[in-house]
Amino acid sequence: MHYVSGKHLPRRTFLRGASASVALPLLDGMIPAGRTWRDPAAEADRTRLICIEEAMGTAGASVWGWEQNLYAPLTAGRDFKLPERHLLNPLIDRFRDYITVVSNTDCRMGDPYAAREIGGDHDRSSAVFLTQAHPKQTQGSDIFLGVSLDQVHAQRHGLDTPLPSLELCIEAPARGGACNYDYHCAYRHNISWAAPNKPLPALRDPRAVFERMFGAGDSAADRAQRTRTRGSLLDWIAEETARFKRSLAPVDRLAVDSYLQGVREIERRIQLVEARNSSGEERALPDAPAGVPDTWDEHMELMFDLQVLALRSEITRVISFKTGSDQSNASHPASGVDAGWHAVSHHGNHPDSIMQYLAINSYRLGAFGYLLEKLAETVEGDATLLEKTAIVHGSAMGDPNLHNHRRCPLLLMGKANGALEGNMHVATPEGTPMANVFLSVLHGIGHQDLKHFGDSTSKFPLSVPEKVTQASLG
Repeated sequence: MHYVSGKHLPRRTFLRGASASVALPLLDGMIPAGRTWRDPAAEADRTRLICIEEAMGTAGASVWGWEQNLYAPLTAGRDFKLPERHLLNPLIDRFRDYITVVSNTDCRMGDPYAAREIGGDHDRSSAVFLTQAHPKQTQGSDIFLGVSLDQVHAQRHGLDTPLPSLELCIEAPARGGACNYDYHCAYRHNISWAAPNKPLPALRDPRAVFERMFGAGDSAADRAQRTRTRGSLLDWIAEETARFKRSLAPVDRLAVDSYLQGVREIERRIQLVEARNSSGEERALPDAPAGVPDTWDEHMELMFDLQVLALRSEITRVISFKTGSDQSNASHPASGVDAGWHAVSHHGNHPDSIMQYLAINSYRLGAFGYLLEKLAETVEGDATLLEKTAIVHGSAMGDPNLHNHRRCPLLLMGKANGALEGNMHVATPEGTPMANVFLSVLHGIGHQDLKHFGDSTSKFPLSVPEKVTQASLG
């Protein structure tokens, strides 16, 4: 769709106050006047990118789970078929057209390269996922890895946004120093790397994320004062907001009101969490900041809402999100399994135990339906954010019972401005590096000149010829 409009506002329009700076979403008034307009956010180099690590692999990468197709669908190509029990069951009915399943890729950079590295798979996997590089074994400051997928995109196509990238996590990150098997903790707790020796720490506290996005006041004292007063961010920009709205057409005034109402609602929820966690009542997570909800589900939804807000306003185009730590024993009783996540991951290749792990995997993946729904509901120009976004979800570990890095799970969600077809199962040949798929993703979102990524050997096509569609995988 093309638009012809009148008044033109800069796309980078902010409402500013003494301790706040609020970027606005696309408005009709930002469309250039008097000429045909094409949405620049629909171009490959403006594609939003969310990279999500789900630690500890999947039930479907085990020997028995692979035979049962608990991860890889029954058929390759378009309109793939699933068995009755499958990881994707919580998402498939609503979002099939936005899901590309990639099966059978390896993350060999997670393997031990020397005898002294054997056993350190949990300490390498998170670092390997988005870099597809092998971590240097060290507990000193001489860490060395590679540049991560998200940062490749941010460093080329994110520098014109207020935040080139935004790094988030759910569980408490380590602050440095030594972890196990002579590895620095930076490898275990960071998935985003701006340079081989520069991990980017992630934010866990929704309050800290909110302040990172909007708390760009004149001074730290101003920002601290706003937080102490417990007033709304929007109170600090009220005068500027009123003045700005007077210059807008009615449709844009409504759009601004709706957007700011969304900002206020997220802020209100953060305040409620902080008040509840500061009441003196016993907490499930006593060591967590007050802004961190005590339940995984509430924490995930709040972080998802912040991500959608950041993408909608183009505060950033690039987000990484670590949803849990290796060896985390978080429990999800609503999945039907009371035991901890890591404990169940050591299933011994016993079918009943593998099915318990599948239940946990599916429950955790099902949480992403909230994010996909929010992106699908957010219209920008002539498309939704789900159509303009590439979501990379996976793990550098395959079968957690063996701590191996074969048949690693990888889901691509969204349409990435046409780079991803959706409703697709891409079954790769044995031994295909996950980096080959990442290279193809990068080509599709504006990095066509990139020759290699990580340990890639070539790019792997993310579409399947019609002749193999519905082909049985045996």
